[in-house]
Amino acid sequence: MLVELLVENYAVIEKLRVRFHSGFNVLSGETGSGKSIVVDALGLLFGGRASAEMVRTGEDRARISGIFELPTDAAARATLEELGLSPEEGEIVLEREILASGKSRAFAAGRLITAGILRDLAPLLGDIHGQHDQQRLFADSEQLAMVDEFAATDAELAKVAAAYQAWRKAQSALDDLDRTEQERVRMADLWSYQAKEIEAVAPKVGEDEELEHERRLQQNVTRLESAASAAYEALYDSATSSLTQMRTAHRKIEDLARIDGSVNGWLESLRSAEALIDDVSFSLREYLGKLEADPARLEVVETRLAGIEKLKRKYGATIPEILAFHANVRGQLDAVEDTEARRTRLKQDVDSAAAAFQTAARALSASRRKAARELEKKVVAELGSLAMERVRFEVRFDEAAWSATGLDHVKFLIAPNVGEEPKPLDRIASGGELSRVALALKAAMGTATKRKGRTLVFDEVDAGIGGRTAESVGRRLRRIAAGNQVLCVTHLAQIAGFGDHHFFVEKREARGRTVSMIEELEGPARTREISRMLSGQETPEALRHAEQILSLGQSQSGKSKD
Repeated sequence: MLVELLVENYAVIEKLRVRFHSGFNVLSGETGSGKSIVVDALGLLFGGRASAEMVRTGEDRARISGIFELPTDAAARATLEELGLSPEEGEIVLEREILASGKSRAFAAGRLITAGILRDLAPLLGDIHGQHDQQRLFADSEQLAMVDEFAATDAELAKVAAAYQAWRKAQSALDDLDRTEQERVRMADLWSYQAKEIEAVAPKVGEDEELEHERRLQQNVTRLESAASAAYEALYDSATSSLTQMRTAHRKIEDLARIDGSVNGWLESLRSAEALIDDVSFSLREYLGKLEADPARLEVVETRLAGIEKLKRKYGATIPEILAFHANVRGQLDAVEDTEARRTRLKQDVDSAAAAFQTAARALSASRRKAARELEKKVVAELGSLAMERVRFEVRFDEAAWSATGLDHVKFLIAPNVGEEPKPLDRIASGGELSRVALALKAAMGTATKRKGRTLVFDEVDAGIGGRTAESVGRRLRRIAAGNQVLCVTHLAQIAGFGDHHFFVEKREARGRTVSMIEELEGPARTREISRMLSGQETPEALRHAEQILSLGQSQSGKSKD
């Protein structure tokens, strides 16, 4: 619901601030006073196109700001979250700024947004129905949504959406398989060659380090033998070896110990050192026994290392990486071999999901078509009360591409005059007829619509009507206002009399400039405005007639409360 509208430097409006109410709000005034400008300003908050011509002459920018009370249902919350908006306390402030250069900026809850987001947000807040407006209501998707609301197809729609997603998922898996199969087949020869090349070498983790060690030994056998022999001789196998010298020292210290027992500890240390030298000497003798130059073995090691190095250059820097690469290409080859079996399974999944979707979608379509016939009757009846007695209204169904909403493409068609073929709503030439069709649709939907509490604007809905027809329009607007906020621009007293609140728009001259002003009328002031709407002047007869109209309008259902 629109709580407050602020308009600055827009067209002939210098500054205008008005608080609207729930229920039926009427805007009246002389032709050209700026009533429709107020509606156009509100349209900008719903994502309408901005232009430099909208900026008041001599000003550098125009600004429109609106405070809206938000619906509290889960769907509304989900829409706000999807748009990334988090308004507080159940209200949201929308702003639109138009520069004299023609550029514009939009804000929601203090955050800079695009006009596209305003358009996405608009269905949550309201609709504008008037002459020369391209209304979201008349979009094919919106018409389908209206049929669904009228038919109460929530459960069927959810079932169709789930079946559609299941089919899309299955089809996507099959498409991915088909898209990659040709590439897989082309790569299969390469993968096979790579797998066989790795398997021919069959490297083992740690093998390269062991082979590198063995190669170093084979390449240095002579040097190793020389060093080991010299060490063995120095430690053990010579007249001047360490062990021989140590044994001589041992005997001398024993002589000392016979005289001085305090040196006995040295003897124990010497025995340990002799044992260590003896152990190392034994190990050197064994090491020398194993050393043997083997050119054939060196060639084998060199060949093996060359094979591993080749694999490292192609498939990984280490043997674990080579083995991981091998596992991957083997998996790819297995997948190629299993492609046909997988395709068969996926095709079965697609067929099963498609059948489930079609079953659910056709059941939904049947419910829609049945409800559409009832909606046609109701709309025709409503139009008959709005001076469009011989109008034909048709809900035409065509089969559309599969989607989460089913198989149906819906188009509302109308033939305003006898003998004409029904045409889409957006091709109706008369803006007044367009507004009355919108009103008839809203009235026919009645309690079927779940979108309560929105702002519904009807501009020039009274074009070309009068008398009882105008009274019928007023009654229907009053009925719609029971669940929504209605703003109606009208020239007819019969419609204005049904309003819960009445706003008067007029042009005045201020400081040598023409400005539009708006004020809420109550009591005698409202009676005088109704009188002016009836006869153009405040005669006693017109005032009495105005009082009768107001009495009739307010007695129908009692005033709406804010």
